[in-house]
Amino acid sequence: MGLRPIFSALMRNGAGAILVAIQIALTLAIVVNAVFVTEQRVSKIGRDSGMDDQNIFAVPATSFEKDHDFFAMVRNDLAMLRSMPGIVDAAPTTQVPLSGGGSSTQFYSLPDKKGEKSPAAYYNTDEHAVRTLGVKLADGKSFTATDVEYRVKDQQGMPGTAVVTREFAEALFPKDKGQFVGKTFYDDQGKPTVIVGVMERMHGAWVGWDKLDRVMLAPLVGPGPGIRYLIRTEPGKLDATMAAVEVALRKRDPNRVVGKLRSMQNFKQSSYASDSLMAVTLSVVTGLVLTFSALGIFGLATFNVNTRTRQIGTRRAVGARKRDIVSYFMAENWMVTTLGVVVGCVMALGVGFWLSNQFGLPRLDLYFLVGGVAGLWALGQLAAWQPALRAAKVSPAMATRSV
Repeated sequence: MGLRPIFSALMRNGAGAILVAIQIALTLAIVVNAVFVTEQRVSKIGRDSGMDDQNIFAVPATSFEKDHDFFAMVRNDLAMLRSMPGIVDAAPTTQVPLSGGGSSTQFYSLPDKKGEKSPAAYYNTDEHAVRTLGVKLADGKSFTATDVEYRVKDQQGMPGTAVVTREFAEALFPKDKGQFVGKTFYDDQGKPTVIVGVMERMHGAWVGWDKLDRVMLAPLVGPGPGIRYLIRTEPGKLDATMAAVEVALRKRDPNRVVGKLRSMQNFKQSSYASDSLMAVTLSVVTGLVLTFSALGIFGLATFNVNTRTRQIGTRRAVGARKRDIVSYFMAENWMVTTLGVVVGCVMALGVGFWLSNQFGLPRLDLYFLVGGVAGLWALGQLAAWQPALRAAKVSPAMATRSV
């Protein structure tokens, strides 16, 4: 039997078929865009931070004693930490990467705020920062202990050397083709800083910032009275080392405040919490929409079987095989699904265009649309499969009794 008689029979209950087609169209538009946005969020969360963030934790320490020797506290703490078992290295810092809190400022490729400009998140630390963070140097080297400035009071201006990320260097020196070591850039006070090392990648504090990869490590410690220690542990020893470090720091100097220890993964999860929530929410919505769509297709197919018992029996009586009955209902369902898919493609592209303009998302990738079309066709056939099999079991004798 051709498609034309199937279409004619289907239109006898045209309202139900049209409603299911509309449901399929809405499902395609919602699911395709929801999956696309979810993939964007999951990719964002899974970005390589450039750091060994799974094995790093942070601990703040602050002393409020009168005439307290802040720099002695830092040196003694770090010496103890670096000698403890399970610790790869430790470094002081002003803020914690991926934490959502930090400092940034504008930098320039020429003095007097001229030339190329770019903002960057900066972290004041010492010569152990590169190893502590686990970042990879693409060129140059880390600054040395003699480069580190220990400032006893706040003052403006960056130190004379820095380790920067490749993206930050490329923003300031776009024409230098990767030759950034030795280049000099300037802060907003006009103070020069020489690039001694270039990191392949490192993420800063604000995961929603489009310049997250523009980071600078500055050799600067102080003025206190508080400090954070970043501590990198050997793989698998993070929890045990955190407990040991807390005890050791409190024991070494009980006359100060040792704050809450937090892993970088904890900071990262907090920063990406909204993205994770959106991914989970959209996944649940996608599942519910697909379920309701499958139920709609199943319901229509079941209704058609129940209202055509006599016709099915008649066809069986004149020689139709079971597979002919199954093929009939599967073809009928395919026509409804195809109508919905065609309309849904237009709607999906329209919704994707709107999301792109309203929220600055990338344009909907067509392979998501192709995947959605294929998925809904498969879902439609699966949903109609059981009613079609039930229709094939109708015997001519049962059809006769129903007259």
